[in-house]
Amino acid sequence: MLLLGFLLGLAVGIGFWIWQQVQLNRYLERVLQPLNSRTPKVTMPWLPRLRQELVMLKQQGQDWQQSLQTYQDLLDFAPVGYLQVDEENQLLWCNQQAQKILYLQRWQPGQVRLLLELVRSYELDRLIEQTRDEQVAKIKDWMFHPSCDNPAEMPTIKSLALRASSLPLPHGQVGVFLENRQPIQDMNQVRERSFSDLAHELRTPLTSIRLVVETLQNRLDPPLNRWVDRLMQEVDRLINLVQSWLELTQMETSLAFQLQTEAVELRSLILSVWETLEPLAQRQNLSLSYSGPENIWIKADPARIYQVFLNLLDNSIKYSPPAANIQIQAKILQPKAHQEGDITCPTLEINLIDSGVGFAPEDLPHIFERFYRGDKSRTHSSLPANSPVETIVGNGLGLAIVRQIVLAHGGSIKAMNHPQTDGAWMQVQFPVMMANSQSEDYS
Repeated sequence: MLLLGFLLGLAVGIGFWIWQQVQLNRYLERVLQPLNSRTPKVTMPWLPRLRQELVMLKQQGQDWQQSLQTYQDLLDFAPVGYLQVDEENQLLWCNQQAQKILYLQRWQPGQVRLLLELVRSYELDRLIEQTRDEQVAKIKDWMFHPSCDNPAEMPTIKSLALRASSLPLPHGQVGVFLENRQPIQDMNQVRERSFSDLAHELRTPLTSIRLVVETLQNRLDPPLNRWVDRLMQEVDRLINLVQSWLELTQMETSLAFQLQTEAVELRSLILSVWETLEPLAQRQNLSLSYSGPENIWIKADPARIYQVFLNLLDNSIKYSPPAANIQIQAKILQPKAHQEGDITCPTLEINLIDSGVGFAPEDLPHIFERFYRGDKSRTHSSLPANSPVETIVGNGLGLAIVRQIVLAHGGSIKAMNHPQTDGAWMQVQFPVMMANSQSEDYS
């Protein structure tokens, strides 16, 4: 009887163990089933399948590690600098170009140190913080002044014009691409100096040629004098081109120090510009309408601001169709508080809108570049054959000069196409001294 009870208990125990193994196998099959969804379903014991999945995971990990090493090698030998910091602004890694640009002589691969200890650049540190806080990619240009522990090397270290492109990464990390733009700036300076020297040299012979042409004008009779008149126009155009080039070069170097600023009532200045150009506007029966505050005062050089609106209104007159209206809309933008807590002064926004042919979309990014004249917009080919502006001649420097004057006054200018008139839309902004809200229309 005792033996029978023992055998019965043994059978129950073995049965319970077998049942547990069956349940365990079913559970493992359910767990491992997603891993085998990419392969044909094959009936096999759970242990070999588990081993196969582990081998696949190991191989996949090795492939990822190899790809990561490949990308790191590519970044290490890239022609642009790259660095990566953690959530505490500690430098995790940077490539060879970044070490060269930032003079990272005290950093070794694998070493984790605070970036600000290695690179004394407030602009770079601030860019990283803003990228992390706002979680958006950013671009910043600044002059980097490297620091050096060895005083003997200081004379050989030069400041660099850098451009940084930052992007947020997971876990609070930030990656930054660095571009050394100093060679481009040096090349541009050499080019500008060469052109300026050439322009200076051209002024004397052009003046002499003009004197000779003036003498011929007084001595030749019709119809021969018409060729001399045409020659005079071309000489004057060359003289204006040289003068505009010299003026623009001078503005880009030291315009802010040459401004004779005073309180200027901008609405009256704009209307005086229109009175100057009104004889040209009457040829096409053009009109001007002004809307906005009556008294708008800015601190500016009146002669320079006059030059700005003279150029803008002259362009609008040239490219407007007959009997069209040129609009000037002025308004005061309320000041905004910045992150640091300071509040800017009010801004005057002036929108000058015409009904001409407008700008081609591909031309808009280049409108204010020197000598740029779009091929498909606001050109002779875009105008009707009988248009009175077929003889428009420009040197491509007017808007470049306008932009430099506006920037020197702490303002900004933007070129667009107006959605209602399809014509050119120039938007200019200046800091305001004082203004009232009275409005008036002038036509």
